[in-house]
Amino acid sequence: MVNAPASLALRVQERALATGFAACGIAGAGEDPLRAARLEEWLGEGHHGSMEWMETRLAHRRSPQGLWPEAKSVIALGMSYAPAADPLALEGSAEHARISVYAQGRDYHDVVKKRLKALARWLVDEVPGSQVKVFVDTAPVMEKPLGEAAGIGWQGKHTNLVSPTHGSWLFLGAIYTTLDLAPAEPHRDQCGSCRACLDACPTNAFPAPYRLDARRCISYLTIEHKGPVPEEFREALGNRIYGCDDCLAVCPWNKFASAAQAMQEFLPRAELVAPRLGELLALDDAGFRALFSGSPIKRIGRDRFIRNCLYAAGNSGNRALAAQVELLTQDPDPVVAEAAEWALARLR
Repeated sequence: MVNAPASLALRVQERALATGFAACGIAGAGEDPLRAARLEEWLGEGHHGSMEWMETRLAHRRSPQGLWPEAKSVIALGMSYAPAADPLALEGSAEHARISVYAQGRDYHDVVKKRLKALARWLVDEVPGSQVKVFVDTAPVMEKPLGEAAGIGWQGKHTNLVSPTHGSWLFLGAIYTTLDLAPAEPHRDQCGSCRACLDACPTNAFPAPYRLDARRCISYLTIEHKGPVPEEFREALGNRIYGCDDCLAVCPWNKFASAAQAMQEFLPRAELVAPRLGELLALDDAGFRALFSGSPIKRIGRDRFIRNCLYAAGNSGNRALAAQVELLTQDPDPVVAEAAEWALARLR
């Protein structure tokens, strides 16, 4: 461990803001027994669905030191992607699909990691001999609880991080370091009696406040779930084809978020703000890859994406889509073909 000057924590926060982050806080890297127990309980109830990696790397998720024993501090960071338009504006449209706000711009993995690396290089230059590791969403790191511990927000009743200045619209990243930095005070919960996020969920994915059953969550079903979506949830998907913003969008704390705080890279691409279902259903693999180059949507592949579009078509009541849907009943992918049969039956 390298001893850190007392003023370094403040300088880290100043540098983080200059690097493009909207929020920065510091937490210790040791295990929080309550946080670890809640994770184990959630996994024990099977609420992670088919995300097996959550369970197989439990030891690494329990604490930062479980992943990297030499870590002494965690720098928790948030980058704003606050939208300018209402994320719920296209609800019920028969012609357009809804893509979650976070996926309408550039892939946040690339953007956030680039800024994390820049901040980490600065830190190593400031304190020679210190070591760092950067993480954004693809490693066994509990970014949301760490963000709360570092004081940049609190985990709301929808289990996402809520910032008093940026609302629900933050991409999270973390820097683990061997430096022993002065930690911040954990952020206190400010949800109060509000339950707007719980009541907004179309699939009742919250068995209780602060608890999420991913198996019922539209974001999980449209992104992580690989097979056919269970029929009990298909109608509730509406025209959502990638993710869901409902529980985030209704949070009253978003009134303090400003689109002017969002990074330029996260500004929505025009073709993804209100995409037409008919055009999306026509995508082959090459067309899918071309349209979603540089987008997080590319990660789910053409077949899963078309599956989602077919559920949206079936929910649309738009009979003009029936001919395209019927063609997809012959798709080589059996999940796509079954989704097309389901959609066609509803359209007819």
